[in-house]
Order: sequence, then structure tokens, then C-alpha cells
Amino acid sequence: MGAFTHYVLKPLSLVGALNWGLVGFFSFDIIAWLFGPMTWLSRFFYALIGVAALIWLIVWIFGDTPTCEYNHRSRN
Repeated sequence: MGAFTHYVLKPLSLVGALNWGLVGFFSFDIIAWLFGPMTWLSRFFYALIGVAALIWLIVWIFGDTPTCEYNHRSRN
């Protein structure tokens, strides 16, 4: 889950956060600017960013612990 969290969830959440910052400060919605206001493509990206943020929040709350222990040392 570490690579998925690092390479997928965090960047999508960052894009969502930056988009809301732009909306708040400048009334500029970059998703709507790129894909059109409330087209199916922009709605898809809004949903994708929202799901990524929810998954990232769940991983952050419950921790990203491995399911099993593995000893990397060789056996003697």
C-alpha cells in the first residue's frame, strides 16, 4: 500500500487541495478550466480525487501496517 499511497493517492489529494485553494483565493477552478464545467470528464476527476482523499484518510487513520512479518536475515 505504500507505493500506491505515495504515487497515486497523495498526488491526487494534492491536486484536489490545490484546486480548492485556487477556488478559494482566486475563484478559479482548474478542473473545470481543463475539462469544462461539470462535463462527464470533470465529474470523473472530482470523484476520483474525492475517493483518493477518502482512501488516503483511512490509511492515515488506521496506519499502513504490514499484514505479516518477514525476517530479512538469513537463517543459520
